[in-house]
Amino acid sequence: MNLQWFPGHMSKTRRMISENLKLVDVVIELLDARLPLSSRNPEIDRIVDKKPRILVLNKADLADEKTTREWIAWFQKKGLVAIPLDSQSGKGFSAFAPAIDRVMKEKLERDRAKGIQRHSIRLMVVGIPNVGKSSFINRLSGRNAAKTGDRPGITQTKQWIRIAGKYELLDTPGILWPKFEDPEVAKRIAFTGGIKDEIIDVEELACLLLSYMVLENPGALLNRYKLTVDDVKGEAFTVLESIGRKRGCVVSGGNIDTLRAANLLLDDFRSGKIGNITLEIPKEEIE
Repeated sequence: MNLQWFPGHMSKTRRMISENLKLVDVVIELLDARLPLSSRNPEIDRIVDKKPRILVLNKADLADEKTTREWIAWFQKKGLVAIPLDSQSGKGFSAFAPAIDRVMKEKLERDRAKGIQRHSIRLMVVGIPNVGKSSFINRLSGRNAAKTGDRPGITQTKQWIRIAGKYELLDTPGILWPKFEDPEVAKRIAFTGGIKDEIIDVEELACLLLSYMVLENPGALLNRYKLTVDDVKGEAFTVLESIGRKRGCVVSGGNIDTLRAANLLLDDFRSGKIGNITLEIPKEEIE
């Protein structure tokens, strides 16, 4: 999968983030807890530079809990404040305000020493497409302040959103980088829906996911689709056909509608119906 995808609005977003950085106090960088490194835009480090930042591992409900804790420790060793949460249920949001206070501590102390009275803390929310920024903002604000959807590209322009209490949020469209140097990164992002299915071969993507699942977590496939051990021993496309057969994706002549089966598999994975699965583990990085 040699993917290069950089729509014009993403180039505009990169400039927007740079231009508006001086207006905010803290950058909230949303990551997908299932792929904390692959869902980090490497350009964000350069753009944000030394601005106080919090990493939010969103969709933690879909990831392996133990592995998420390992990622939090990994980021902390690098001097970054990171918290896991689930924007859908609100789990983990109690840690958000303390995290803001932690990264803003020195700035607030300097302001108090100068007699500056703050009425709000301004936050910028950034992240790649489909990482859950809109759901995060709506949960934080307690209302439907941002459009949501299960596909990338929902947010198209920046908008300021007032939060009851002491925060103001600047939402920005999702931004990917111009080229995926590592094809594994592209695959992981595509698995979770961060790249539009319209520009990739869905059946090929499903087979790539099955190849990963058979190797790393075959039990999840057996449980979800009532497969046998023999069903997952063949090529990925054969496994896809087995899933289609079990789920009734059969057309005339007894053939399997593999496109329908592929979409079913990807939907199940993205919604967590196959299980809580993290696609990358900080093995060697943790000392």
